[in-house]
Amino acid sequence: MRKLVYLLLVLGWGVLPVQAQKEYGLSFSSLISDNLTLENAIRLGLENNSDFLTARQEIAVAEQKVNEAKFLFLPQLAVQGTATLYDLDYPMVLPGSVANRFLPGQVIADKRDQFFGVGVTATQYLYSGGRIRNTLRIARANLKQVQSRYETVKNTAVLDIKKSFFNLLFAQEYDRFMQELLDQVSRWSVRPAGDVWTQLRTRSAWAELQARRRMAARQLLQARQTMRVSLNKETNADFSIVGSFLPVRTEWELPQLYLRAMEYRPELKSALYALELDSISMDLALSKRYPDILLNASYEQLGADTLGDTNKQVSLSVRLPLPYNVSSQITQKKAEQKKSALRRAQIEDKIRTEVTRGFNEMRFWQEEVSIRQEQFDELTEMWQRGRQQGAHHGLAPLEAAQAYAQAAYNYWDALRQNLVAKAELEWAVGQDL
Repeated sequence: MRKLVYLLLVLGWGVLPVQAQKEYGLSFSSLISDNLTLENAIRLGLENNSDFLTARQEIAVAEQKVNEAKFLFLPQLAVQGTATLYDLDYPMVLPGSVANRFLPGQVIADKRDQFFGVGVTATQYLYSGGRIRNTLRIARANLKQVQSRYETVKNTAVLDIKKSFFNLLFAQEYDRFMQELLDQVSRWSVRPAGDVWTQLRTRSAWAELQARRRMAARQLLQARQTMRVSLNKETNADFSIVGSFLPVRTEWELPQLYLRAMEYRPELKSALYALELDSISMDLALSKRYPDILLNASYEQLGADTLGDTNKQVSLSVRLPLPYNVSSQITQKKAEQKKSALRRAQIEDKIRTEVTRGFNEMRFWQEEVSIRQEQFDELTEMWQRGRQQGAHHGLAPLEAAQAYAQAAYNYWDALRQNLVAKAELEWAVGQDL
């Protein structure tokens, strides 16, 4: 019963665009690359993303197909003019490309060898067994499916940009911290003293601090390159980002997230639209057993020298198709319908798994980042007291600097994981939380 409610809810949305996540507009100029906020980075990334722009064009194509299907309900009009020169020994009928006109021949037509005609025809389907109506329904369902694929591409691109943005914030913060820490320690006396073992440990501690600084710079370089890829910018493009590198929390419960994911995830909507397409295709296959009723009317003026003669007619025709493959098409459509239903159930299970994983990650990191923040704040206070005491010689300050650097890395890494977990949970739900 619950799945039926989901299906009816989605089918009732019509052809309106899917609003799964915040609609980031494309008005942001790609020339602006300084002090990018997260939202501006997302706009810039989408503006340059070829998959996203292709999906937008697919929507335009699907909308035109809907318009074309609507035109099938209107009379099919044709205007045609012909000028014929002939030399006949026997009357004939012209091909359909020139209006199927009858030429009487020179004996009947008083030895004339030319014929002119202009006219207009209109053909209207009065009954088509539902084929025209189902064609329009298929076009509309295809439009909704294309819109869902557009949302899927957009959500994936937004998640990639968010992760790159948060990784770059982390790399910037840690690189700045290591540079400041190394500058502080380098002003102290780091000459080894004591026995050879103490000297070895002192040199090793100093070398490790320098290696941490080089690794932080390397990590920053890699994060900037990853951000360029997410923004679809050139490999040597210069840019800068700004953002608050602070913990985030969510108070949503897992059952609520399940419900929102079933409502907003575009992959599930696409599967529901595929099921709707299979159902319509079944009706279309069945409609081939029914006749067509057509109304045709024409008006033309014709003659050998002038257009003085007039022909007018109105015809009603019934055409009954006799296809051989109706039963095989019905069997095929039934199998495709069952396949779509199984795929939808598989997608629902996959979405629940992704939401559960995202929820667990978010709950863990929002608690873990609080614990690490308290530890880092405590170590920061102790580090400041140690700097003020003035005892900066020997091995102990270097080992303290190592421990302080590791605590800073652990805290900012937890903060990065916290922000990424929220972004992944929003992707799993299909909506900004």
